[in-house]
Amino acid sequence: MSTPALGTASPVPRRGFLAELRDALSVRGVALVVGVLALQLGFVLSYVGAFHSPTPHRVPVAVVAPEPAAHQIIDQLNALDGEPVRARAASDEHEARTLILDRTVDAAVVVDPRGSTDTLLVASAGGPAVSSTVAQIAERVESTRQRQVTVTDIRPPDPSDGRGLSSFYLVLGWMIGGYLAAAILGIAGGARPANPPRTLVRLAALAVYAVVSGLGGAILVDPVLGALTGHFVPLWIVGALLVYAVAATTVALQTLLGIIGVGVAILLFVVLGNPSAGGAYPTPLLPPFWRAIGGWLPPGAGTTVVRNTVYFSGHATAGAWWILAGYAAVGTVVALLASALLRGRSWRVAT
Repeated sequence: MSTPALGTASPVPRRGFLAELRDALSVRGVALVVGVLALQLGFVLSYVGAFHSPTPHRVPVAVVAPEPAAHQIIDQLNALDGEPVRARAASDEHEARTLILDRTVDAAVVVDPRGSTDTLLVASAGGPAVSSTVAQIAERVESTRQRQVTVTDIRPPDPSDGRGLSSFYLVLGWMIGGYLAAAILGIAGGARPANPPRTLVRLAALAVYAVVSGLGGAILVDPVLGALTGHFVPLWIVGALLVYAVAATTVALQTLLGIIGVGVAILLFVVLGNPSAGGAYPTPLLPPFWRAIGGWLPPGAGTTVVRNTVYFSGHATAGAWWILAGYAAVGTVVALLASALLRGRSWRVAT
């Protein structure tokens, strides 16, 4: 019987295809890939579902007209099929402009009793798609009354802001940074921190990252690109809070669910949050599901705060600020409590 010569390697036994397949594709790996597939299909469903057929629903509109024409126009607008607008009266053009700029309404019809041409006031900085949709509705309604309408944009986006989408894309960038930073720290140091002090350190690091990230975003959109100017410090604060809110929530989900928590964060913030944020199509043009959830998720709340801070003097932002603060606070508390509970469970098992 021959033996291998000294200095030569023993032949490696050949493994069957099934054995190699089992080693390459673990049950955990297959489960994660299936989860990725679900997220991918959810992404397609959510974005196409939200954007494939934008339809106005109860867009708030003011009407300025002498009586009894005012009531007739309001009744006619509110009786339109599908309830595309929700009309209310305004006493004069000044009040109508105020209602638009404080975000109570999106547009206003000002009837000229001495002529045959009325004026539609809009503020396209709040969403060009809404303004153009309301203009189409007004033209259709006015044609039935044998009148014409001219559109006056009282608050357009800045020329360097294109179609007013810079607010949304700024928020999108901040949000991606928030959950990616939390996910990377989880991959590097374990999705579930070993104890509350380590969780606290991770949250503190993410808070520092959020401050720097908010500053970087504000620098880019204000002095560098000139897209959203004149509100540098408020934008910095919004960015810091938004990034930390998303990051803390991601840490909490990782602590509770492990690596799956990153997938849940992507589901919330990207798959559901982005199309419902009011970026490409503001909330009144979205289908019911996306319209209902948009304001409760950080992308929608962040877009509202940034857009209304830059263009509308911060009006109608209180609720969005509370949403962002809530995600930051609840994410922090849940992450710390979950790590403490997991630490206690591990200690009991060890003893």
